[in-house]
Amino acid sequence: MKDFTFKIPQTIEFGIDSLQKLPQLLKANGSDHVFLISDKGLDGLGVVQKIKEIIEADDITCTTYLGTVPNPTVDIVNESTKLYKESGATSIVALGGGSSMDVAKATGVLAKFGGQITDYEGLHKVPGPIVPIIAIPTTAGSGSEVTASAVITDEARNYKMSVISYEMLPKYAILDPKMIMTVPASVAAACGIDALIHAMEAYVSLNASPFTDAMAEKAMGLIGSNLRQFVANRQDEEAACAMMAGSTFAGLAFAWARLGNVHAMSHPVSAYFHVAHGVANAILLPTVVEFNALADRGRYEKIYNYISTSKELVTDFTPDMLVEELKQLNADLGIPASLSEAGVTADKIQEMAEDAMKSPNVAVNPRATNIKDIIALYEKAL
Repeated sequence: MKDFTFKIPQTIEFGIDSLQKLPQLLKANGSDHVFLISDKGLDGLGVVQKIKEIIEADDITCTTYLGTVPNPTVDIVNESTKLYKESGATSIVALGGGSSMDVAKATGVLAKFGGQITDYEGLHKVPGPIVPIIAIPTTAGSGSEVTASAVITDEARNYKMSVISYEMLPKYAILDPKMIMTVPASVAAACGIDALIHAMEAYVSLNASPFTDAMAEKAMGLIGSNLRQFVANRQDEEAACAMMAGSTFAGLAFAWARLGNVHAMSHPVSAYFHVAHGVANAILLPTVVEFNALADRGRYEKIYNYISTSKELVTDFTPDMLVEELKQLNADLGIPASLSEAGVTADKIQEMAEDAMKSPNVAVNPRATNIKDIIALYEKAL
């Protein structure tokens, strides 16, 4: 067994109505003025107002920023940081999916250390602890509440850049399954399969360890047996709890094992064609799984048994069975079968491949990958 390291330096509250613990966590952090980062969609649904009322009921001041959008940009981070500094807040609440949490992390970096977020691109360039963040996920997908990365689109380069540092981990996370029980079916599907892919890629990563395996296997067990039911009925409390917990366990897995070619390739798809992150991942997944089969060391069969609708464990497994099961899962969830169905065109494949090769996830993909491989995978997925 190779050497490995992990730590979980966060306080995580899980449970129905655990949102009520938010003021307690803010006071424990010594914060009497919080900066709430979210988006207009959640504001329109009344979710932002609900969180504000919980905060302000305990005489804590709350300033809101609602400019977050899918695939948030450098400009949005700059706008959020400017408002944070002007507000006088001393901590951040990130409310939403991965995009809100990415903006919160990036804002926390710039508010503490200054400069541009592009200065911190890559691995471990954040020099110390950032502004304290409390993460409240409203989707079961990103796992961003327990991960050390922020993905921000640099429109000047048409590139989704990653800032990766354990200094950016939210100090607290509140996992209230009620927060995901009203999302549309399409959002539940895209986010849920993204969480499943986090667990899968962490599980086969060259950087996997016994710790990440434990988190990934539990995540796949919870998500694999509940994703279809949750998409069919978001009011299914048991399924919602399983998806919320599974998403976080998957986040813990990939925070330490990293991911692979699926995520390396999906980021350029979103940057160039504005395809939702989870949808891009799901479309690419069967093609990448088929490519990686040559490097499988028995883990594909375990993954298959976690996600298969069959109640019986297989005894005659072959990797193509997993590929077909993933295609069927996408179909069941209403995910497009190809990149072209999602609006992707072949003219950007070369540029997307060059960007994908810049991702550190390629280095831990189980099968060694070069740019010709990435081009071929894009062409096949198209």
